[in-house]
Amino acid sequence: MADAAHELSRQLGRQAEAVCRHYLSAGRRQGQYWQVGDVRNTPGRSMFVRLSDSLKGPAGKWTDAATGEYGDLLDVIRESRSLSNFTDVVAEAQAFLRLPPTSPDAEVPHRTKPSSSRDPVISARRLFAAAQPISGTIVETYLRNRGITALHETGSLRFHPRCYYRADAQGPTHPLPAMIAGVTDLRGRTMGVHRTWLAPDGSDKAAIATPRRAMGHLLEHAVRFGRTDDAMAAGEGIETILSLRSVLPNLPMAAALSAAHLAAIAFPPRLRRLYVVRDIDPAGDRARDSLIARANSAGVEAIELSPTLGDFNEDLRAFGLDALRAELRCQFAPEDVSRFMMLSP
Repeated sequence: MADAAHELSRQLGRQAEAVCRHYLSAGRRQGQYWQVGDVRNTPGRSMFVRLSDSLKGPAGKWTDAATGEYGDLLDVIRESRSLSNFTDVVAEAQAFLRLPPTSPDAEVPHRTKPSSSRDPVISARRLFAAAQPISGTIVETYLRNRGITALHETGSLRFHPRCYYRADAQGPTHPLPAMIAGVTDLRGRTMGVHRTWLAPDGSDKAAIATPRRAMGHLLEHAVRFGRTDDAMAAGEGIETILSLRSVLPNLPMAAALSAAHLAAIAFPPRLRRLYVVRDIDPAGDRARDSLIARANSAGVEAIELSPTLGDFNEDLRAFGLDALRAELRCQFAPEDVSRFMMLSP
């Protein structure tokens, strides 16, 4: 029965890292995720298994960013061990958990194959397509109120006047204006969207419990500004990245939307230098360390950019454009200053 399968999956989730080390031994821990090539234990980096409960979902849930497959740890056991009969999957899971085996007369819960449904991606693409460019909308107002005036190459941002918001799974939906950010892979395909619901006049975010939410497949992907060649900057928030674009208008940048996703962002094939845009908090520190280590192992030079306050948008609003320019100039590689930085008159 479905309840039995859910309970077994939940118990596996309590030992998510141990399950991954046993059944996905070709992978390794990366922050709060286990990273491996796919659910069949192929070496690689495109599949991520959540190792602990978070706001994003329960431990044990996984997504393969390359194929769109997703599932739980029962699917991991089935696919990694090539088990076609779910009775065998249950027996294997029970053995791992050291549970008594199911009685031969007990009803075995029905399971389908791991879903390859693209519904979250399709929904994200539809929402992005239904939105409009930000020019002349309250998205522009919102960004300018945060000190951001450089809005070139912002095709990844759009405005939707009636984007539905639901406070919880049982609550009603409400149409609210929102900034829609397209999350793309390295080939430019939309894999998800990020929604920031706004006040009707664009003065701030909407006065709701969770004004920011993402939908689709975000792991390894980002909201991108500019076309990456051999250098780029990567950080967490959209406003943080757009603040940097105010003084670094020619440097391609990517907003990964969270610390965990920043740590896992994919590197373009020609990338040689990565500016790691740090947020000053424990999660930001972990993301920085993880991303710098990944970059170094891939032969990419990593340079940290650190704000004075919590993030670079706070710095921009508190100190102004000239101060932000001076702050960044002393952290930048000298040869990149003239290439990417807008110098003051």
